[in-house]
Amino acid sequence: MPTIAYHTLGCKVNQYDTQAMEELLSADGFRTVPFPEQADVYLINTCTVTGTGDRKSLQLARRLKRDHPDSKLVLCGCLAQLKGEKLISAGADLVIGTQYRGNVVSLLRGVIASGSPVCAVQPLPESMPYEPLHVTRHEGHTRAVLKIQEGCRNHCSYCIIPAVRGPIRSRLPEDIRREAADIAAAGYKEAVLTGIHISSYGKDFCPTASLLDVLSVLEKTEGILRVRLGSLEPRIADTRFSEALKNFRKLCPQFHLALQSGSDSVLRRMRRQYNVSDYLKSVQCLRDVFPLAAFTTDILTGFPGETEQEFMETQEIIRKVGFARIHVFPFSPRPGTPAADMPGQLSDAVKQKRSRELIALGRQVSACYCRQWVGRSTEILPEEKVDGCWEGYSPEYLRIRLNPEAECSPGIPVRVMIKDFSPRTLGGEII
Repeated sequence: MPTIAYHTLGCKVNQYDTQAMEELLSADGFRTVPFPEQADVYLINTCTVTGTGDRKSLQLARRLKRDHPDSKLVLCGCLAQLKGEKLISAGADLVIGTQYRGNVVSLLRGVIASGSPVCAVQPLPESMPYEPLHVTRHEGHTRAVLKIQEGCRNHCSYCIIPAVRGPIRSRLPEDIRREAADIAAAGYKEAVLTGIHISSYGKDFCPTASLLDVLSVLEKTEGILRVRLGSLEPRIADTRFSEALKNFRKLCPQFHLALQSGSDSVLRRMRRQYNVSDYLKSVQCLRDVFPLAAFTTDILTGFPGETEQEFMETQEIIRKVGFARIHVFPFSPRPGTPAADMPGQLSDAVKQKRSRELIALGRQVSACYCRQWVGRSTEILPEEKVDGCWEGYSPEYLRIRLNPEAECSPGIPVRVMIKDFSPRTLGGEII
């Protein structure tokens, strides 16, 4: 049995793709060992969203090749799609981009048999089918990532993803239902829907479908107690969409609406397809239906030409929305995107300073959101014991810690009363 170790960088889509490849290779006789133990094969699923993702991917690849020269090195994912043959010269034995992951077994067996490196990367056509990957388990306690869509056609000025992930293509509802049933049978209670741009789900079908159709499928899947949406395009959350969500009792009222900037002028330079007013309307539409919903977001700071005034506008919107959590990224120019060549590139020092300020602000608004839950009740799925206390997440993705005397079982929902707040968790007691 050849041994193989996996390492994933980047988003939940990459996590899903790695798991799918692991299941294919396990079925063929490869034995998974913990990373970075000694292994016959190392597989790295790479990221190229930022320069940091590039550096981490390449540094890890070079270190593994240096420390384990006799092991085979497989590089997959976005950076692999972008660099292709160049990664062979960097030491990779097999390069697989963002297609042909379903062929990983035959490709890797061929490399092992021949001893010759292979680059299985080709240009992404304008029209292509969804790659039929399948996952039956996932690293986690109660949640499993369920990929429903691939690709994006928005072409924001800073983003390399459309070039390395290709056009939108959606997974058939029946295939989604089968995988949901499999993860439910494996004991997972919550399905986290992910994709490169899940708001565009079904737009490539004829007739078209939508994210609501996916929710309808999962609403009928026995064993799945919760469905959590991945990142949404803000403009999807209009009145009709928000009202329709009331019909799905399994839906978690946590909505990740990617803001990126709170300045209309920056949003225009980013080529985002909404303005601040549109964004706030979407938040309000969802709040009208889910008054205590948790809103999370991504902020890209230090965009070319971002002035102090534009930066302050972003801070103002963060306070106004009252996010439960924000993820802050300093702008990283990606070669081949319009933003990389825009005038007004800011220094790393300015970008890091603004990032720190936004992270601190994010902690403040997160604390305000969490404190409003003290004295309220909610439901959690217990996941694990930490220092003798059960912890789990609410539908709003609040991490809640029960008192040491609480008796429960992983994955079995319990109703709790929130008693206190700390920066890491909320404290609760079973009702």
